[in-house]
Parts: sequence; C-alpha cells; structure tokens
Amino acid sequence: MPSNPKRDYAKEYREYQGKPSQIKNRSTRNKARRLLEKAGVVSKGDGKDVAHKVALKKGGSNLRTNLTVQSPAKNRGWRKGKKGYAI
Repeated sequence: MPSNPKRDYAKEYREYQGKPSQIKNRSTRNKARRLLEKAGVVSKGDGKDVAHKVALKKGGSNLRTNLTVQSPAKNRGWRKGKKGYAI
C-alpha cells in the first residue's frame, strides 16, 4: 500500500469546500436526498446515492422526476472514466 502524506482537511475546506459555490452545490445535493427520504425511496445510511438524470450543472433541477437512486459505483463511475466520460 503506497504511503500518502497526511491529508490537510482544514486547507481543503479553505481552498475548495468552503467556497460559496461549493456550499451551494452541497446544499442542493442534500436537498435532493431529503426529498427522496421524505418520499420513502431511500433512507439514511442505506448506502445508495441520489443522482440527477440531468445534472444540476447542465440545467437539471431537484424535481422528483429528475431524481433517481443509483449505487455509488454507478453514480461516481465517471470519475474512473466509465460510460464514455474522460478522466
């Protein structure tokens, strides 16, 4: 197992996670999850991701018709170059 330097969470928050745009994005994703929890589709800690059919960045919304439940591997797979997305 490769050794990684210790992760500086405070720096990461200051430089990325604490930006107003990121806070807004996180709030919007959390709102989508709450909508599906109220509908009984997902529950807290079930290991499922709430995904947007049309991404928020591409003009999607948090309407129930735009939300779907996916496994984390499928929802986050684009990060590994799956489904034709570039790495």
